[in-house]
Amino acid sequence: MYRSGRTSTCQLIGHGLLSYRGITYLLKYAPSDGLWVWLVLDGRLQMICAGLDVGHLTAKAVVMRDGAIVGKGVIVSHDEADAAARNALQAATEDSGIALDDIQAIIATGVGRKFVSFAHNQKSTALCLAKGVNIVYPDARTIFDVGAESSTVVRVNQRGILEDTIGHDHCASGTGMFLETMAKLLQMPLVEMAQASLNGAQRAEVSSMCAVFAEQEVISHVHRVPPTPRDELIKGIYGSMAVRIAGLAKRLGIKQEVVIVGGVAHNAGLVHELETEIKGKIVVLPDPQLVAALGAARIAQEGK
Repeated sequence: MYRSGRTSTCQLIGHGLLSYRGITYLLKYAPSDGLWVWLVLDGRLQMICAGLDVGHLTAKAVVMRDGAIVGKGVIVSHDEADAAARNALQAATEDSGIALDDIQAIIATGVGRKFVSFAHNQKSTALCLAKGVNIVYPDARTIFDVGAESSTVVRVNQRGILEDTIGHDHCASGTGMFLETMAKLLQMPLVEMAQASLNGAQRAEVSSMCAVFAEQEVISHVHRVPPTPRDELIKGIYGSMAVRIAGLAKRLGIKQEVVIVGGVAHNAGLVHELETEIKGKIVVLPDPQLVAALGAARIAQEGK
């Protein structure tokens, strides 16, 4: 308890949350001003809400209460979207200690959002990414989202409002599945591939336009006499992905600062090659898989 004046008391009720005279305040850092500020929470932000992001291979869930994250769930599943979303939400509610029946609003996003029968509404991935990134990293203006079977670039303004988006899902060459295929072809764990890419002196030539052509080129590099140095080949694989994804961003228009989210965001090899392509720094956000689900949960709290 913290005393303010002679008669009123302030009570900390959660991480970054303060209750004073019946009003809840949220402590938030404003990077542009270099200040910590107390924001008055809209009453709707005190609701218990959930956001679901249903992708091709994973379902993610975030539960929020009083404007703060209280539970998270990530499920790798080949089940139908509805079942995968239920399992992810169950994991998040168990993490939070909140009963499923106590959740007041649920928003679904991702490619499987329309199949989540128990969601109260659905929102586009780009909209939820814009909202989620603004919570985690308000200075972001360009967002790379690299998932299992699609890549998307989102641009937002200084208030975190979606300005434009561009993406592709018709070819695997700029996606996580492409990396999985290359890892199996080279019989290497993805972690080792990322490190090998960083060690490569230069990129071997690998197609950035077609995953099938890229696979054939990699096989050709392996069987050359002498074979292409492994580290250079792997650097070329990541480079081909980076060319494809950065090409989307250049068409959209890149604004600083740039962040990356999605299941492939922690792959240092890809991040490095992307930075080379855009000639700038890319920030890897914490819990990058959960950013869209976080944005969906916040939209649910705002009642939009």
